[in-house]
Amino acid sequence: MNHLQHLENLVNRRTFLSRGGVGVGAAAFTAMLGNTTAAQAEQSQDSLGVVSPLHHAPKAKRVIYLCQAGGPSHLETFDYKPKLTEMSGKPMPESFTKGQPIAQLQNKALNCLGPQRTFKQYGESGQWISDVFPHMSKIADDMCIINSATTDQINHDPAHTLINTGSQISGRPSMGSWITYGLGQEGNNLPGFVVLTSVGGGQNQPIAARQWHSGFLPSRFQGVPFHSSGDPVLYVKRPSGVSIEQQADVINAIGDLNKLRAGISHDPEIATRIAQYELAARMQASVPELMNLSDESKATLDLYGTDGGDGSFASNCLLARRLAERGVRFIHLYHRGWDHHGGVKSGVANTAKLVDQGTAALITDLKQRDMLDDTLVIWGGEFGRTPMAQGDGRDHHIKGFSMWMAGGGIKGGMTYGATDEFGYNAVENPFHIRDLHATMLHLLGIDHERLSVRFQGLDARLTGVEPAHVVKDLLT
Repeated sequence: MNHLQHLENLVNRRTFLSRGGVGVGAAAFTAMLGNTTAAQAEQSQDSLGVVSPLHHAPKAKRVIYLCQAGGPSHLETFDYKPKLTEMSGKPMPESFTKGQPIAQLQNKALNCLGPQRTFKQYGESGQWISDVFPHMSKIADDMCIINSATTDQINHDPAHTLINTGSQISGRPSMGSWITYGLGQEGNNLPGFVVLTSVGGGQNQPIAARQWHSGFLPSRFQGVPFHSSGDPVLYVKRPSGVSIEQQADVINAIGDLNKLRAGISHDPEIATRIAQYELAARMQASVPELMNLSDESKATLDLYGTDGGDGSFASNCLLARRLAERGVRFIHLYHRGWDHHGGVKSGVANTAKLVDQGTAALITDLKQRDMLDDTLVIWGGEFGRTPMAQGDGRDHHIKGFSMWMAGGGIKGGMTYGATDEFGYNAVENPFHIRDLHATMLHLLGIDHERLSVRFQGLDARLTGVEPAHVVKDLLT
């Protein structure tokens, strides 16, 4: 975004704040009483996104990112390495490992550990998938499996920071924030960026809330955590004994004060506060409807393997589809449980069992509803696992690992890139996470080099300053 566009946005924001003839809560509460047209008419200019018009025709409207936190082993999931089986128990060739970053295996004997699961080819495309994914193997022809992913950070937290924000420096905007900033929201009654978390199957590395923060972007673009059990959004309920009309009076009074302050300080965060008050009011009606699964058929619930509301990854996948239907732009699911330094054979199977059916069901469900074509689904962790043994487990690995994409303009039924015969280095079509970000933005109609914000004297962007490429071989 250039400086003139930025100035125009500021003028539009101030005009909205200073000249709005409708009370700040009126549109939100009109929507709660059933007149959504009035509420939509009161959306601020910022909800349209700063990339308007789009840089090019988009293939996708939204993203569902299925983050497998902890680092799934590519060697037990999608990257079949028979040579590693032959070498199991033997020393890893020093030519691969000398001078290379290794996390916890530094200064230890580096012996090969063959794949601990069996692989078969699935679908008309013949994709290699391990036995831990009996459900995902059925959607092999919808998946583009990338076996040459690379990253720069070898420990969990900085690796998550890098893949989520494009930088190892904490405090930068997350990719969901960049996307909602660039594109705005499709819907008006839910946040544009929603986060759902689940856990189980292995060592549970913590996930910090800054992974979905808006950084130096306005705070309205940060991710909103939802809970699939209990109260879905904390403090969104109206207090006991307070009517809709009484709450509207309070919201309008606060809004008037905020507008007075905005006229003096010209602080863009005041616009955020006003918008978030309105959104919170609308969510009092929209969130209970979202979480009420009574309109889901038994066949759909059986497809996901959940009745919902249990906090599971499968339940979150079902909620992700419902959020996508309601116009949420970026839906980020985290499943914590892929950190298998020991017991990788059973550990990967245990964690995979918790995510396999829900993941496959999400793809199948989106496809049945004609939503997969414009919904980009991404599956993967922050890094992979070493071909070398750590007891009966594997250490962190950044030089080559697996992830996959589906829908939203991605070619299904193909494998892109490859690691060497040991699964150590990406040797064919290396795919850095900056390439993931550039390709994702491209599919949404955004040129990653043109979506930037001036911060500390530099034009900052999601893909940073190092080379990032739109990988067109993946695109339909």
